[in-house]
Amino acid sequence: MDGVQEHRDDPRWDMAERVAAALRRRFPAEVLAVAVHGPLAHGDDDGGGDSEVGMLVVTYRPGTGPPTATRRVDGVLVDLTVVAAEERLRQARQLTSRWPLTADRYVTTRALHDPTGWLATLRDEHLGRLARARPAEFTSAARRAWYRGSAAHARAARLAEWYETDQALLMLGEARLGAATVSGLLSRTYFRDPGDAVRRTGLAGADMTEVGAVLARQSAELTARGRPVDGTIDDLLDG
Repeated sequence: MDGVQEHRDDPRWDMAERVAAALRRRFPAEVLAVAVHGPLAHGDDDGGGDSEVGMLVVTYRPGTGPPTATRRVDGVLVDLTVVAAEERLRQARQLTSRWPLTADRYVTTRALHDPTGWLATLRDEHLGRLARARPAEFTSAARRAWYRGSAAHARAARLAEWYETDQALLMLGEARLGAATVSGLLSRTYFRDPGDAVRRTGLAGADMTEVGAVLARQSAELTARGRPVDGTIDDLLDG
């Protein structure tokens, strides 16, 4: 059925439906599907209206439809991602170092307009890619995520030594998220968003020493899985 009828008292659902209706009216020949993702798609947040309305607009062809944009409309923050169908399917087939933070958008969506059932194809493409993935692919992606987290941690430590507290806290947050992403890749677990990632991995509120200890354990696990995080120039050039 086109549209979502529940939670009519939630202004975010009302806004999502209004945006979907406007899209169909203004781009009738260009829009293939419209959906929500994030808290609205899961349907189990508190309904307080504080979270943004994350919307996916899928077009038949690249460069058509509205631009990707974020705006606050009538007090509701709307984040609009616009992408062509083939490009979105290509993204769903990739296993990157940010997979734990992106997979939920392929798997959990709620249709506002999907007459051809395309969103089910998106989900199946991603799940099929995961079923075909070899363990080494997750390990390789985890290693790339580890480098990102380790670099952020080192930067945070240096900034703290320089008493650049605000910047150090920002980089520590990046380090927490990097370590959480590594954990997700090593366990093949994806998260709803960055906040969910650090909460579920026990890294929310972790201090510099605790994050460093987690990264050290992850380094040892990556080494045990076939390749240490430290390598040679040849390793770098060989990928």
